[in-house]
Amino acid sequence: MTQDAQTIRRLTQVAQRLEATFLGKSETIRLMLIAIVAGEHMVLVGPPGTAKSAIIRLFAKLVQARYFEYLLTRFTEPNEIFGPIDIQAFRDGAYKRRTEGMMPESEIVFLDEVFKANSAILNSLLSVLNERVYTVGADVVRVPLISAFAASNEVPNDENLMAVFDRFLLRVHSDNLDSYHFHDLLLKGVAHEVGKIDGSYDALQPLLSAADLHALHKGFAPRMNFTEDFLAAYKGLVFQIRSEGVSLSDRRAIKMLKLFAASAALDGRSTPDPSDFFVLRHTWNNLDQAEILDGVVGPVLEAWYREHPEARRFGATDVGIEALIAELNRIRDLLTSDRPMSDIQLFSHLKALNEIKAALESLGTKPARDALTRVEQLLGHVFQSGKFAQ
Repeated sequence: MTQDAQTIRRLTQVAQRLEATFLGKSETIRLMLIAIVAGEHMVLVGPPGTAKSAIIRLFAKLVQARYFEYLLTRFTEPNEIFGPIDIQAFRDGAYKRRTEGMMPESEIVFLDEVFKANSAILNSLLSVLNERVYTVGADVVRVPLISAFAASNEVPNDENLMAVFDRFLLRVHSDNLDSYHFHDLLLKGVAHEVGKIDGSYDALQPLLSAADLHALHKGFAPRMNFTEDFLAAYKGLVFQIRSEGVSLSDRRAIKMLKLFAASAALDGRSTPDPSDFFVLRHTWNNLDQAEILDGVVGPVLEAWYREHPEARRFGATDVGIEALIAELNRIRDLLTSDRPMSDIQLFSHLKALNEIKAALESLGTKPARDALTRVEQLLGHVFQSGKFAQ
């Protein structure tokens, strides 16, 4: 087995460990791996309490690399990110920073609430994220950064933040899980908390090193290999996305090719195929565009998976058909009973039914299609029963 193949295998083990801890995050985890293989950056956007920080921290714990993390505010000073001024050097007439343990010497970086940073920090981040260089005084220092991950509670809408936002090629929405996940969510949550209490979380050992990733990057050029059919399909998607009003610059469109190649590498393929287009769903500039991108990319993915039913669908629900049917039965019992129900309860159950319906549609199996029929029948029963008039 080649060194690259061993690194890919270890990355798969990292993904398995993360998926065992975080429910409903398989697509997020896949995108994190794609970012790290391609040497690109990713931001998680969503409300507090949706595992944005936790998943990044555990990921960093499983990779033996120089790691830097910081919660940014508008009061954060450059010293806190890039290191304090070297007083001795300053006395000798040189302007330097002491960067040990700070961002300029880190290989994996997590910037929490990155868009809260002030302009002094944002301007310095641009060259670090894009060119992998940091300027201090008259010196331009190359940094060993592999990937930067960021988290934010909201999408930036200030023009001054757009340049930094643009450096994060992948944008992932992190939200609360659907209702049918909740039981399994509680079980995984308990296991995670127990691991932190009994010390097993702190005792976790890295599964691969930064050196493995640097070696993978050095040999990445041959993986940038695309068939004419793939490029033609990609061109069509890019222009369709632009026609829908979603900005996708030429620079970003070219960088996306690295992500497709990284996705293929994680599957052990030498060249990308249409299944890798799922990455395009995460190129939005605001959350309203996520639905537009899904409408553009979704049909291409559906056509591919119909022809290749054995392929894993990233973004499909992580919950099994049994759990979905159990939740469906629970809601059916509530909706078909004679017990009085408030409008709030009724709409809550209908919302849960729609979530189950979407999850079943993503599975695409015969049991899922049979369950979908039951969902439609139950919805028909509710609308005919007069519950809305109660």
